[in-house]
Amino acid sequence: MNRRIFLRNSSLTGLSLSVLSLSACSSPAEKAPAAETAAAAPPTAETADFELLENTLAELQEKMQRGTLTSRGITELYLNRIKALDQAGPRLNSVLLTNPEALDLAHALDQERRGGKTRGPLHGIPILLKDNIDTADQQPTTAGSLALAGHRAKQDAFIVQKLRAAGAVVLGKTNLSEWANFRSTRSTSGWSSVGGQTKNPYILDRTPSGSSAGSGAAASANFCAAAIGTETDGSIVSPASCSGLVGVKPTVGLWSRAGIIPISATQDTAGPMARSVHDAALLLAALAGPDPRDPATKAGEGKASDDYTTFLKPDALKGKRLGVEKGHLKGASEAVPLLLAALEVLKAQGATIVEVEVEKLTDPLGQAEYDVLLYEFKDGVNQYLAGTDASVKTLADVIQFNIEHKDKAMPFFQQEILEASQKLGDLKTPAYLKALKKSQGGARAALNGVLQKNNLDGIVAITNAPARCIDLINGDSGGGPGFSSPAAMAGYPHVTVPMGQAYGLPVGLSFVGGPWQEGPLLGLAYAYEQASKKRAAPEFKGPFVG
Repeated sequence: MNRRIFLRNSSLTGLSLSVLSLSACSSPAEKAPAAETAAAAPPTAETADFELLENTLAELQEKMQRGTLTSRGITELYLNRIKALDQAGPRLNSVLLTNPEALDLAHALDQERRGGKTRGPLHGIPILLKDNIDTADQQPTTAGSLALAGHRAKQDAFIVQKLRAAGAVVLGKTNLSEWANFRSTRSTSGWSSVGGQTKNPYILDRTPSGSSAGSGAAASANFCAAAIGTETDGSIVSPASCSGLVGVKPTVGLWSRAGIIPISATQDTAGPMARSVHDAALLLAALAGPDPRDPATKAGEGKASDDYTTFLKPDALKGKRLGVEKGHLKGASEAVPLLLAALEVLKAQGATIVEVEVEKLTDPLGQAEYDVLLYEFKDGVNQYLAGTDASVKTLADVIQFNIEHKDKAMPFFQQEILEASQKLGDLKTPAYLKALKKSQGGARAALNGVLQKNNLDGIVAITNAPARCIDLINGDSGGGPGFSSPAAMAGYPHVTVPMGQAYGLPVGLSFVGGPWQEGPLLGLAYAYEQASKKRAAPEFKGPFVG
């Protein structure tokens, strides 16, 4: 969920504070030379000499094929790194729990390989899942909420079934912004009452962004080969941008949402978060497909590619026309110079750049989108909880649980959004239908119009500004450009890829296109990635020093 929705619907302001000390946390813009940003943590074997550092899926497969490492060995290396850096050391706090069956699962997949069977590019690959995705194993699914602590799903989410069928090892569950950041207008991204606060792996007092905060931080920190996040508006692309990752928010319906704790039936989707476009493309294909449990996937039948890597060509930008969001070309944000430099790379690779204005058409739709989510959240959560063995069976039960356990469930912020959602009617309410038409219909008309009028192959923009300070007292601070909402409201695909750093904090470049255009968008993102090479592993630096 994107904080910009709340910020444009309220008057939130406030001093940003450090998560650990709650002392003033300076903005990078307030600092002098970029060289005086933050101090790196002392190097350890886990940070400096990690055997799998920045390994791609293909490199991991090669190690297993050559016999230099097994899936069990790879899984154990990631588990040890999580212990050393997530649970100790800088204490990134991105992984809620590791799967107690992970090593056994990896061993079984090694046995398959020895028997001459491999299931594809994910065979034996450890993947972390956001903890709003059901797994029918010893791992609970909580959405970060104490109200669901200990809840175990009756069956795997459809995408988890696909993941297991592809031979991946479910390594564990990642922390998230509680209820996917749809609990309070004053919430702090990456905080949940189950897991506490996740940190940004680049500079530890900076937000990892939400709500797939743990998935983004963990994948960037090399705690797994790749991770799965979910997005309603910004919750894949924003944490991917802030953690220097490639993130893909697919067209709604490309991946099933069955077995995922929902916010919105019209905007929710899961998607891959990886360190390269190629890895994201492999995951995207493996988990796509129709599911009778999710009617939205019917529209996607025949639209998914069996192999998105076929679109990944270094010259994919040649002859393409890209619109750039005009509003992102100027301003005080540290991200603007990065965008201007990225445009030069796109041009050098043969793309034509045209200035366009999307945000002036979609920003006025923000209140309608928020209203849609409030209606759909209540409906979706009630349906999900009714089919579980959880002690809470409705959204009203969750609200009451939080009131009764407020010291632990609400120590920093309240549950205004849950309460506002509970007061609304069902999805036949005229106000809901009007808001949906305005939000989804308006966003689709805006994007379709800009793409068609300018004969564009895609639209590029700043994914979001460099990560702000974690602030548990005032909540997330606003400010700076961001481009998640147009594609989110429309249900269209959005790919973000690293385009550099400002004061040591990563910033992503967004590629947005029409429905079911994941393949061409990945091609554009890949060509930019290969020409720019802006991904850099995090160093777990300490706070900015004044």
